[in-house]
Amino acid sequence: MSHSPESNAVPSSNPSPLLNLADYEARARDVLSEAAWAYYASAANDEITYRENRAAYERIKLHPRMLRDVTNRSLRVEVLGQFLRAPLIVAPMAYNTLAHADGELGIARAAGQRGLLVTHSTLASYTMEQVAEAATGPLWYQLYAYREREVNLRLMQRAEQAGYKAVVVTVDTPMLGRRESEIRAGFHKRDTVRAVNLLSDDMRPLFDAPADVDLAQHLQTIPRANLTWYDLRWIRGGTRLPVLLKGIMRADDAVRALDYGVDGIVVSNHGGRQLDGVPATIEVLESITKAVNGRVPVIVDGGIRRGTDIVKALALGARAVMVGRPLLWGLAVNGEAGAGHVLDLLLAELELAMALCGAATISEITADLIWRPTSS
Repeated sequence: MSHSPESNAVPSSNPSPLLNLADYEARARDVLSEAAWAYYASAANDEITYRENRAAYERIKLHPRMLRDVTNRSLRVEVLGQFLRAPLIVAPMAYNTLAHADGELGIARAAGQRGLLVTHSTLASYTMEQVAEAATGPLWYQLYAYREREVNLRLMQRAEQAGYKAVVVTVDTPMLGRRESEIRAGFHKRDTVRAVNLLSDDMRPLFDAPADVDLAQHLQTIPRANLTWYDLRWIRGGTRLPVLLKGIMRADDAVRALDYGVDGIVVSNHGGRQLDGVPATIEVLESITKAVNGRVPVIVDGGIRRGTDIVKALALGARAVMVGRPLLWGLAVNGEAGAGHVLDLLLAELELAMALCGAATISEITADLIWRPTSS
């Protein structure tokens, strides 16, 4: 089934059409408050890695095949037992209601209607149970592993009970990166959003937070610097769900993760929000997929803004990609419908790019579709 971006255009009083993800980003900047924009769009320090995540995709060239029958096209893919309409997964993102009241519920509904998977953030503004009730597609739960093991176990058990299909452990935040544009904008979460997954039924924090301190702010003071490979053993043993590690940027770390029973790898630099000056994720992807050698699925995020980007990532060995910020731009512009339109645009671009590359199915997106100039 083909997708037409134009047929899904979001009505707007602004005559400028929303034809791609960049259009949504520009419109969202007009809609969001300065502080909310800074929180969502900010990256660490000089934002070099944030820019490189995008620029690296632009440097990669496709090498299409001709005279292939692409009449019947399929974007379907399987990831850890979940059959998805396309190799596109919604990345975990904090505090979606800063963009729109629909928040995580709207994104979950939009993705589910399109047969896609959503990763729900620990720092969401709706609980994992609320999102599970609203969703019609599969869900993964993203876990920040805190010092208090009983809190982590409780969160993973709740995810199991709510029907989530995997736990995605973020491992690149022993400390939070310094996001200067967010600081300049004076962004404060207090009285705006709450990390509701980290509140008990009686709305008390699961942590020992002082009564007069906002939980979202308090979380930033809780160190995770002591999280090690040893801790991964009890995380792995604390859930029956598949466990993925998010934040892997080295092939040796990916291989070591397999020794600890990890079921999947997410190649991620946190959208450039943690350590500035690291490579773009697409630049390290192939070394990791080669090292893993198909033993577990490898997923990549960071900088994906076009369907051609998805083709490039799959050709370099990814099973699927994660997309984050563009969903927030869509949400800010038009709630659930805006988020859905962003997904429609990406699906349509991916299908077109595949056809023009001579690939009728995802399995036909292979390494030879990447142009590699020969040395003279």
